[in-house]
Amino acid sequence: MVRTRKKKKRATAKRGVSRRGAKSVRRLPNRRAKSTRSKRAQNSFTVMVADAGVFLLMITIGAAVLFAFVARDLPDTTDLWLDGGAPSIRLLANDGSPMALRGERQGAPIRLSELPDYVAMAFLAVEDRNFYHHFGVNPLAIGRAAVVNVRAGGVLQGGSTITQQLAKNLFLNADRTIKRKSQELILALWLEYKFSKQEILTLYLNRVYFGAGSYGINAASYRYFGKSAHALTLGEAAVLAGLLKAPSRFAPSDNPIDAGRRGRLVLDLMAQGGFITPYEASVAVREPIRLAEPKPAAAPYFIDHILAEIGRLIGEADLDLIVTTTFDPKIQRAGDRGVSAGRALTGKQLGDAQHAAVIMDGTGAIKAMIGGRDYRESQFNRATQARRQPGSAFKPVIYLSALNAGYNPGSAIDDAPIVIGDWAPANYNDRYFGVTSLSHALSHSLNSASVRLTEQVGREDIRRTARRLGWRDELTRGPAVSLGVDATSPTALAGIYAPFMNGGYRVHPHVIRRIETIDGDLLYEHKAVFDEQVISRSQAIALDGMLKNVVTTGTGRAAAIPGYQVAGKTGTTQNYRDAWFAGYADRLVCVVWVGNDNNSPTDEITGGGAPAIIWREIMARVVRAPNIALTVP
Repeated sequence: MVRTRKKKKRATAKRGVSRRGAKSVRRLPNRRAKSTRSKRAQNSFTVMVADAGVFLLMITIGAAVLFAFVARDLPDTTDLWLDGGAPSIRLLANDGSPMALRGERQGAPIRLSELPDYVAMAFLAVEDRNFYHHFGVNPLAIGRAAVVNVRAGGVLQGGSTITQQLAKNLFLNADRTIKRKSQELILALWLEYKFSKQEILTLYLNRVYFGAGSYGINAASYRYFGKSAHALTLGEAAVLAGLLKAPSRFAPSDNPIDAGRRGRLVLDLMAQGGFITPYEASVAVREPIRLAEPKPAAAPYFIDHILAEIGRLIGEADLDLIVTTTFDPKIQRAGDRGVSAGRALTGKQLGDAQHAAVIMDGTGAIKAMIGGRDYRESQFNRATQARRQPGSAFKPVIYLSALNAGYNPGSAIDDAPIVIGDWAPANYNDRYFGVTSLSHALSHSLNSASVRLTEQVGREDIRRTARRLGWRDELTRGPAVSLGVDATSPTALAGIYAPFMNGGYRVHPHVIRRIETIDGDLLYEHKAVFDEQVISRSQAIALDGMLKNVVTTGTGRAAAIPGYQVAGKTGTTQNYRDAWFAGYADRLVCVVWVGNDNNSPTDEITGGGAPAIIWREIMARVVRAPNIALTVP
């Protein structure tokens, strides 16, 4: 029994040991498994970190490449404070007096500290209420705008900060591309790093566009209210801040009702944002806003032509320029008043017909220019841009060719019906004079005699004479060349008539004498007074006498100025589409054209009617004729 017990004990002991050993054996594999799992986890974490590092490195490299791509053509930001936008062009009249200043119309730069506090507040309230609390970009505003735009299915809101707007206005174009927007963000961050908030806001107010050609709050204040931005009222500041959304729509000069509504919205936003009190907003709403009377520029058509000529002569110049022109303000005023008086004298016949006039001296220098009835309605310059048939105003070229060929003013020409092929031109009212003199044929603008003379002299000779005089437009080779069917402009025709007056010298019509930089560097100077003599002295005298007969006894009698010798020629085209008077007096050439822009017939206006009357009223004021009672419009 004992033995058996011992065995049991041993067995029990064995089982215990075995149990303990089994437990020990079971624990050992568990520790190894945990160690293995730990190592695997560490290895996985290391791999993940490595992968993340590679991924971040790739993102960094990609971002760097993207930044390099976006930033490679970023504009130069040096001398930002000195950059005044487009270069200015100061135009001077022939006598050196100021004529106009062109370029971006910026007022004198103005500091934020010089403005009433509510001026900046108005812009902050409507454009960027959190301006002082962001770093140049406002993610919340961008997100909010994105949500609104997605819901609306279009662009209703923008998330750009004032800093972003400044970056775009200073350096970028208005393209809506990802690249341009990325550049805007980069430049906005750069501006925030480079300048203080006060400086950014100052730059913004001095550079933003307010419509009507005005850049900067000072220029806008003068343009719309006739005073410096220092003196802006709260209501005026709200109107200016409101128009930035759409300068053309909310400009107070053009749309005062919309501008007023927009200004009230800005005042409400200022009150909601705590910039002003509701009481201050209500007071500002009740205060009347008085707009400045717009000051129209003198000779706007002339100015446009001068600016175009600057580009033609010197190309694009990124410099401030001083341009001395041929403009004579006294002659221009006389021309403007003369046109008004002439139209008034013609009564209702002119109707809505347009007109153009050019006054030029014997060297080709243009002294005055009128390009249309109303510049505000149409900026198309009919004095330089319109190409119209001169009709019989071209006939002096034909008679000059005849003088060159040996004819004289008394030479005979048959004024009888003529047929060339299937073309049979007729005289006005089918009236024929038979055999008559060249002088009589020209003064009465006889078509048949002129066509016959052209055929006798030769069409090619007519074309050569026109080219010598400076004709640069096309010329037909058919017999109709004698009746002025080849279109030209009033300015070009004035250049053709200048040699008839100046002794036979060809001229180049021009409006600019000198172009120089503001530092005095000469870029261009018109030196040639005359080109070359293209009409002999005797022929010039003969033609001059024939053109004077047109006014004294012929179709141009309405252009006569008592006490002055006037020479010229009328012109009327088929179906009364164009009516002209081109002539000269007191060493000045003047060309007047009347017609419709769409080339439709006028109310039977002839060159000897309205154009001759307008010409007389213009030139009588130019020469200050003492013996004519001038009609005051």
